[in-house]
Amino acid sequence: MDLLGWVIFIVALLFSVMLHETGHFVTAKKFGMKVTRYFVGFGPTLWSTWRGETEYGIKALPFGGFVKIVGMHSLDDVDDPADEPRSFRRQPAWQRIIVLCAGSFMHFLLAFLLIFGLALGIGITNQNTTQLGTIIPCVAANATQLKDGVCTKSDPASPAKLAGLRAGDEVTAFNGKPVSTYDQLFNAISHAPPGSKASITVSRDGKTLTLHTTLAAVPGRGAYLGIVESAFQSVGPLRAVTYAGSAFGQVVTGSVKAVGALPGALPKLFSKDRGSTAAGQVSSVVGAAEATGAAVAANVGWQYKVSFVLLLIASLNIFVGLFNMLPLLPLDGGHVAVIVWERIRAWFARLRGRPDPGLVDMTKLLPVSFSIFMVLMFFGITLVLADIVNPVNIAG
Repeated sequence: MDLLGWVIFIVALLFSVMLHETGHFVTAKKFGMKVTRYFVGFGPTLWSTWRGETEYGIKALPFGGFVKIVGMHSLDDVDDPADEPRSFRRQPAWQRIIVLCAGSFMHFLLAFLLIFGLALGIGITNQNTTQLGTIIPCVAANATQLKDGVCTKSDPASPAKLAGLRAGDEVTAFNGKPVSTYDQLFNAISHAPPGSKASITVSRDGKTLTLHTTLAAVPGRGAYLGIVESAFQSVGPLRAVTYAGSAFGQVVTGSVKAVGALPGALPKLFSKDRGSTAAGQVSSVVGAAEATGAAVAANVGWQYKVSFVLLLIASLNIFVGLFNMLPLLPLDGGHVAVIVWERIRAWFARLRGRPDPGLVDMTKLLPVSFSIFMVLMFFGITLVLADIVNPVNIAG
């Protein structure tokens, strides 16, 4: 476990949660609702200060944060009756829906900006080239350590390092067979017998070189050279936007499929082939933190480390944003569904010449909300246990 990776992930997670709460906070303030508290963390208060009518503070347990908006629903008592006109429940439905959706919107915005910044600042990998990005210095003891990028002092040097390959080299042929894409190069390596001699023709600084080495064998992997996919190539703002949009859409599609298949994938969470399905690869914060730590400790270039961590954080934010909008209480999406039902019910009442029935009686929904909460807790605890006893390598 890499402590720095865990710290990076925890800080990023806490920042994401508080950004979510900031979305609720800013929109509620904008619409004139009374917001009395904005806190980082839970439990005993370590520090707080008042600015106007809102108390800002930090609590002892850094596991999230919260915003207190007066009068969120029918069960939320208002301390001062004079605050009732500014309570959440007394505002127009469209304003309440915007406040509820603002949290997920902030997740989506952060994810898009992270992917956009990654493409613009570091670049994106180009599969239509054979330019090498990173040379792995060792031959890992097994496939798991290989995926984690772990090297120990006892591990032998990789064939790529022994051959003298360098980052930036453009491979033009492998064992005399021309290659023009990374997939072609990877396939050529994977079809070669482990332990066989290999010649790699590269273009370096305008010169053509042919380097020689012996392919290694990694249990569970086959022939191994020790190279990482093509180098990052910088792109302009327009290409960065399209890349971010495409990556965002792929994560959304994958998240929806994974969540839908998760109940059926529960048995796989504790089986050897856990990673064989998208749902089996769904991970808890423990698994995500472990993956971040492994990425930070991996023997690869800094671009790959930053790229993996940023994409992981972006994916997590997209997933959380989508999940939070499911029409299930106590999620924000469930509260949106309640408001929509209130307006539908009011519309039917007008059609029949009857008065607006008003707010939904939340006491009737408490059993449903509690049941869904328990189901979510079950899945959450199950994922944590699976990540502890049967971790899936989401970095691979």
